[in-house]
Amino acid sequence: MKVVSTEKAPKALGPYSQGYVHNGIFYSAGQIAINPETDAVEAEDIIGQTEQVCKNAGEVLKAAGSSFDQVLKTTCFLSDMADFAAFNEVYAKYFTSKPARSCVAVKTLPKNVLCEVEMIAVVEE
Repeated sequence: MKVVSTEKAPKALGPYSQGYVHNGIFYSAGQIAINPETDAVEAEDIIGQTEQVCKNAGEVLKAAGSSFDQVLKTTCFLSDMADFAAFNEVYAKYFTSKPARSCVAVKTLPKNVLCEVEMIAVVEE
C-alpha cells in the first residue's frame, strides 16, 4: 500500500491519511472545503464550498497518480439535501465522466461544512 499525501489539499483533521493506493486503486478520505493555503473554510455557500472540495479532490487525485476521468465511485455527503441541485451543478463540471455515486444528507460534517466528497479511482501504474 502507498500512502497518498499532498500539501495542496487540506491535511487530515484526525488520525487518518488523505488516501491510499492499493493494487492500482486509489481510496481517498473525504475532502471538505478547507483552503489548504489558509487552513480555513472560506466559502460560506454550497457553490463556493463545492468548488473548494472539488479543487482539493483534484489535488489528491493528482498526488495519487490519477485524475477526475479515472474516478470509479464517489460518496457525497450534504448537510442539507436542499443544496442537492447547486452541489450537482458544480460537481458536474469536475466529474465529467459521471462516476457511480451515492449522495446522502447527514446531520453534521467536520468544521460544519456543507459538503464532503470521497472517491475511489483507478491509478495508472
